[in-house]
Amino acid sequence: MAKYLLLLCVLYLILGFAASANPWARVEQPFTGSSDAIGSYSNGCLSGGVGLASEGEGFQVIRTSRKRYYGHADLVNFINEYAATLKQAGLDDLLIGDMSMPRGGHFTSGHRSHQIGLDVDIWLRQANRKLTAQEVEKPQELDVVNRQAFKVNANWSDAHGVMIRLAALDKRVARIFVHPVIKQQLCSQAEQGSSWLQKVRPWWGHSSHMHIRLKCPDNNQLCEGQDQPPEGDGCDELSWWQEQMSAPKKVKSSEDKPKPKPKPKKGNPCSVSLC
Repeated sequence: MAKYLLLLCVLYLILGFAASANPWARVEQPFTGSSDAIGSYSNGCLSGGVGLASEGEGFQVIRTSRKRYYGHADLVNFINEYAATLKQAGLDDLLIGDMSMPRGGHFTSGHRSHQIGLDVDIWLRQANRKLTAQEVEKPQELDVVNRQAFKVNANWSDAHGVMIRLAALDKRVARIFVHPVIKQQLCSQAEQGSSWLQKVRPWWGHSSHMHIRLKCPDNNQLCEGQDQPPEGDGCDELSWWQEQMSAPKKVKSSEDKPKPKPKPKKGNPCSVSLC
């Protein structure tokens, strides 16, 4: 079965879609069959994608018109279970942002990853009531970071720490991307040696949402996972991030050497029509 799916996916290179078009964004329905994540998080596709309900116990999906609420069956199950657990713990509804498109593939804008149905953005703002149609399409973000002071601002709450910790403790989760300031806050609050912090990875942006990434399912032979995060809780890495973010921006001069041309990107191994 794995070899058959791979043959279907490489046909993308033969179909010859125009470079200016994004065929993945035009697809309305997922490919039938069981869920299979094919390729890597930033270069692949999704077969047998499952649409997440627009709302459920403990969550509401936002910006539904973008049709980015599809995922691998494992991701949909994770979201349902995770949101229900947080709801039972007394938290308000989670706002579910981008997952994947019906057959995965690259977005026209917004992300390089989210291509194989195993990534989901969960906003740090929660909802204590059902959102209106206008709020669903144009939700208000909740930025919890004071960049100049390199610390969280007054928007940060204990609920955010609970959200991230509970996700990190789930065995299905490979990584959680957050702003470095958020990681610093978690390090200051957690007990020394908290192993779950290893999965929480600092990254640019991510000051108003967290990006949860699941591991490749065991039976998806064409899914390309990542190496394990470095050993330890990663709290000792944060001084580097603070230096990067506080460093003055370099002003380009006419004497600056031109950058070498980037190497051509590896083609997506998948076919819209067959994935």
